[in-house]
Amino acid sequence: MFLWFVACAVVLVALVFDSSGVDYRFVALGAVLPLVENLTGSPWLMHTLAGSAAALFAVMISTAGRGRRLRRRRWIGMPIAMLVFLVASGAWSRTELFWWPFAGGDAIGRGVPPEYDRPLVILITLELAGLAALLWIARRHGLTDPQRRRTLLSAGRLTLPQIEGADGP
Repeated sequence: MFLWFVACAVVLVALVFDSSGVDYRFVALGAVLPLVENLTGSPWLMHTLAGSAAALFAVMISTAGRGRRLRRRRWIGMPIAMLVFLVASGAWSRTELFWWPFAGGDAIGRGVPPEYDRPLVILITLELAGLAALLWIARRHGLTDPQRRRTLLSAGRLTLPQIEGADGP
């Protein structure tokens, strides 16, 4: 699964934060970053709340100070998306893994990652749902327009198209 995690993070961040300052490239990266751990066959730190909290702490500390506000806005999407991953993957349902190290120290590095601990038909359904959500977000944000796609790819920005005849604030 890949599209499912990207879609969950991008859609939730776009709907909840509704900010043109979010860099959705970092949101997408944060949504799939924990999947790197699956190369070992087991969930590790990025499948825990502590891992996401550490990533958020690192972003906040490294972007503290004057003149770093734009850098923070760019990077903050990554740990937020890592938190979305914990929900979308089902890691939250494994108490010892999610709450590591507070619920026990032997939960990481053991067992099948929670995102793959489902029947194949469910995995395929979730991936198709992710594709549908990404198509919806593309349509909602007018990504059929080449300029809007370039803006997303070069600056990570998603903006809603202006509706003709609508008076803005």
